[in-house]
Amino acid sequence: MLIESSPLNLDPRIGTDAQSERIGELIFEGLVRRDENFDLKPRLAESWDVSNPLTYIFHLRRDVRFHDGRPMTSADVKWTLDSLLNGKPRSAKSNAYRYVERVETPDDFTVVIRLKEPFSALLWNLSDGALGVVPQGSGEELARHPIGTGPFRFVSEVPDREVVIERNAQYWGKRAQLSRVRFNVVPDATTRALELRKGSADVEINALPGDMIPVLARQPQLIVERAPGTSYQYLAMNMRDPILKDVAVRQALAYAIDRTTLIHYLWHDMARPANSILPPQHWAYDASAKNYPYDPARARQLLDEAGFRTDADGVRFHLVMKTSTDESTRLLCAVLQQQLRVVGIALDIHSFEFATFYADVVKGAFQLYSLRWVGGSNQDPDIFDNVFDTASFTPKRANRGYYSNPRVDVLISEGMHSGNQKERRTAYVAAQETLNRDLPYIHLWWADNVVVHTRRLENVQLSPVGNYDFLRDSTLAH
Repeated sequence: MLIESSPLNLDPRIGTDAQSERIGELIFEGLVRRDENFDLKPRLAESWDVSNPLTYIFHLRRDVRFHDGRPMTSADVKWTLDSLLNGKPRSAKSNAYRYVERVETPDDFTVVIRLKEPFSALLWNLSDGALGVVPQGSGEELARHPIGTGPFRFVSEVPDREVVIERNAQYWGKRAQLSRVRFNVVPDATTRALELRKGSADVEINALPGDMIPVLARQPQLIVERAPGTSYQYLAMNMRDPILKDVAVRQALAYAIDRTTLIHYLWHDMARPANSILPPQHWAYDASAKNYPYDPARARQLLDEAGFRTDADGVRFHLVMKTSTDESTRLLCAVLQQQLRVVGIALDIHSFEFATFYADVVKGAFQLYSLRWVGGSNQDPDIFDNVFDTASFTPKRANRGYYSNPRVDVLISEGMHSGNQKERRTAYVAAQETLNRDLPYIHLWWADNVVVHTRRLENVQLSPVGNYDFLRDSTLAH
């Protein structure tokens, strides 16, 4: 399987990048899982009870073993959560459990989580991808040799080259059909396409520019699978920047970006314009939230009114957009550069290899960048707390642009602490409407999931979240 970059940390308590989460989901498991409709189902916990809004009782499976043979018990679940609560290891994920008062283990197969106050996103934060249960006593060494309970076990990793996993023959559930998967790190998109054409690779997902997909679809040895996805592409802005702190500038940027053209030419219409961080099928999604159709005249008017006039060269100001060396994001930056120039904004592009780029993003060291929220990250409204709450400034959580609006903070709190889904939706709809006026993010699109694979790889079932779960059930033709 071809991937664009190495996972940054396969310890599921730490890794927040897409590759860490997606490969990690095959090695580790949460207490619950998300189905195709984003409802929560049993995983390591075969059932759970909510005796009151502050007490969650989980009944664990009794037939689960870690990859080193140790049985998984409540002590491992407690260690996993306690290590996040006490900050060892240090992790941006810790804040997701800040309302947990304590974790109790009345017996080997019962876990009781007691909360300081009601927290409706708790179950979501205990699901695959958000949480992976690790063995009791696990420390920093887990990043180098991950030991989980999942259908695949870790074999080896060579940074910037490959990660190898193999079938867990002792898996408690349905066992994987593939005996081994090698994730080859190939940063260059053209090289990824050539590897698939040559047959030296079997599969990639969402890792090729749109213009390459029709070409590969014509290859007799390859199959292209496509389905609507939830992966969300956005343009983030630093609210502490002297220029971007002006909401008129942010709105002008939104009007200056022709998303329809970007989707058509860069993605060959394999995406849908977005107006929210939540996907359209989500129960809290606000279809009527303010949108910004392409309107360069309106963009110029807003910039004029904000006092940003053009100089002799027709330039109002310069902005720097940081990006990784990935082909698709570099193409996006190049087109944005052209579109913003039409309204008098000079966009300077600074490219870095992914780890360096992502480190700057996490530190808040940017004016502009574009990334995707992938996997399960944008399928629970807890994403608003993680990304837009004032208390979630980086590095604590993922408010990397330092956005702050007391009204949004209140709405997020109301949604997080209510046990009534109708009340939660009312709060989150109001939050989306305010966010779409303030624009800490400019919504770009929800990308389709597109898999290219060889004919020998069969039974490839796409998940809406675009993760690597299809490897659990895929088979190789003989």
